[in-house]
Amino acid sequence: MNGFSYAEHALLTDLYELTMAQSYLHEGMGGQATFSLFAREFPKNRGYFISAGLEEILEYLQELRFSSEAIDYLRSMKLFSEQFLSYLQNFRFKGEVWAIPEGRIYFPNEPVLEVTASIIEGQLAETILLNQVNLQSIVATKAARCFTAAQGRYVVDFSLRRTQGTDAGMKVARCSYLAGFSATSNVLAGKWYGMPITGTMAHSFVTSFEHEIDAFRAYARSFPDRTTLLIDTYDTVAGAHKAVVVAKEMEFQGYKLQAVRLDSGDLATLSRHVRSIFDSEGLGYVEVFVSGGLDEYQVEALLADGAPVDGFGIGTQVGVSGDAPWLDTAYKLVKYDGRPVLKLSTGKVSLADEKQVFRYNDADGMFSEDTIGLRGDICPQGAEPLLSKVMEGGRILGSLPELTDIRHRFKKELSCLPNKYKMLRNPPAYPVTIADELQHLQKEAQRQREQEEARLP
Repeated sequence: MNGFSYAEHALLTDLYELTMAQSYLHEGMGGQATFSLFAREFPKNRGYFISAGLEEILEYLQELRFSSEAIDYLRSMKLFSEQFLSYLQNFRFKGEVWAIPEGRIYFPNEPVLEVTASIIEGQLAETILLNQVNLQSIVATKAARCFTAAQGRYVVDFSLRRTQGTDAGMKVARCSYLAGFSATSNVLAGKWYGMPITGTMAHSFVTSFEHEIDAFRAYARSFPDRTTLLIDTYDTVAGAHKAVVVAKEMEFQGYKLQAVRLDSGDLATLSRHVRSIFDSEGLGYVEVFVSGGLDEYQVEALLADGAPVDGFGIGTQVGVSGDAPWLDTAYKLVKYDGRPVLKLSTGKVSLADEKQVFRYNDADGMFSEDTIGLRGDICPQGAEPLLSKVMEGGRILGSLPELTDIRHRFKKELSCLPNKYKMLRNPPAYPVTIADELQHLQKEAQRQREQEEARLP
């Protein structure tokens, strides 16, 4: 997957996954288990979330192995039995996965994916599944909010230098593109994921020249077909006038200045000044691009203030999902050895058994309601099942979709989500109901659990 093997990442897990797995083995618990991954509730100001990270998960499960080095390390801990270590030497994930495809929208308590496998296999998958869904869904959703706030203007990912590590930097680039961003500054992400890359210049480039205009001219000579000038190093308005001079020189040579970038100051006021300067010189084609600690709220405010901005560079706030850096996701056992299983902890009740999510659209094709039911339920008339089988026998079914296809899927999803759920502040809760059959199963599973506990001495 994208330049590295998962075979050496079996130890990328929490210790208790391994200790539970050994206990299952010692107790002879080899039955089939189903685990469900879902979000209990969304962070403040979130009305929806995007399924993301499935490709990473499937390729991890398909390639999961314990190398001899990993086995030796576990042996050195003097914690695990030779029986268990021998089991791990031959470990392969042979289960199945049902999932909501990447790029589709989901809501609280809906299973984003469900894993059915031997209980040891399903348990050992937990950490990496939660890790990937948490990060990628959070970032994709944050990026989608910025994309929505931009109201059709292009948005570029500038996050790499501020993400929490290199792996996150790659995932942020992918997820922001999935969610509507036009390009990324991350060159390796461009190579791995086949997405557009873009970049301008830093203030250090400008200050390295004795005169600002000399920096502009030098850059234009190197990149005449894609010149964007950073004009706020000293004085933004003065920089705009110098950029006009360079733009005229480029026109004489048969080229066009693509854009100017503003990275500081009162962006609304400065963008109006800059736009006026270029328009008065007959350079209406030069775009105004802004950056500098932006998020969806600032983008919304700039456009509400009438800022004549053509594009936005957004980095830190998307890269770390600044206002909502975590999602309350859970991975819970919902069925074991044919028996529905549920958790009854206060505030953390889980829905038992293998499930499906059915989505209804109104007469205009807009999302109207979701119902969580049992996987074996007949799809109600007028509804669409969201989860599909994507892995069987530990092998990925079919070919994984291209990132551009996932991107198109999301744009279609977003167009079908009513605007009230896209609100950046205090969106209403989307209606999600529980099917009668699943409600009945919940009550019966709870009753049986209470009876079993009552029989204990």
